[in-house]
Amino acid sequence: MTLAVRETGPGAGVPVVLLHALGSGSGTWADFGARLAGRRVLAVDLPGHGDSAHAERYSLAAMADGVADLLGERADLVGHSLGGRVAVLLAQRLPGRVRRLVVEDTPPPPLESLEPLAPAQEPPEPLPFDWRLIDPIMAELRTPDPAWWDRLAAITAPTLLVSGGPSSHVTRQSLERMCGLIPDCRLVTIEDAGHRVHRTRPEEFAAVAGEFLGPA
Repeated sequence: MTLAVRETGPGAGVPVVLLHALGSGSGTWADFGARLAGRRVLAVDLPGHGDSAHAERYSLAAMADGVADLLGERADLVGHSLGGRVAVLLAQRLPGRVRRLVVEDTPPPPLESLEPLAPAQEPPEPLPFDWRLIDPIMAELRTPDPAWWDRLAAITAPTLLVSGGPSSHVTRQSLERMCGLIPDCRLVTIEDAGHRVHRTRPEEFAAVAGEFLGPA
């Protein structure tokens, strides 16, 4: 799987790998990446998004496999929503290669089955992502996964969860449960930010996440 990556900052040091939400792209991180002064930043187009290759089949595991090659020996991970789920999966599977983990307003798997969504219909106009990924990825995101919850204990990276507050559809209760199962984790709420915290409250998000990530 060939992934498009926007690289900024110095060529050396532990990179910060930025993973976007479903239907978004690496460009969403332009402001945040610019605020990470002195850090090497790799903003990724996930499979089927932006300039990255489309796939015959889509899954969270396949997305994580594609990003894993970018981590090198060690990297910091920042993921929003879908990107947060991919980042957590990487931190679970490759704990020694994730130094610090920031998860922005990412819904964990539900504890009970949700009503299935209607199949996505091919849009009349081209999208900036492959519409065929909607059904398999949304099905995974909405499916209970006890093993995912159990594997949170395998994360060794210091972890920051960022909530967008009551105006987001991701409940603080679900994030509190998630945070309680990660060995070294804290949860910060940026009030009235909604789901896209890094876009609606860029200064507050950068202050919290940037301080947590620290220098390379």
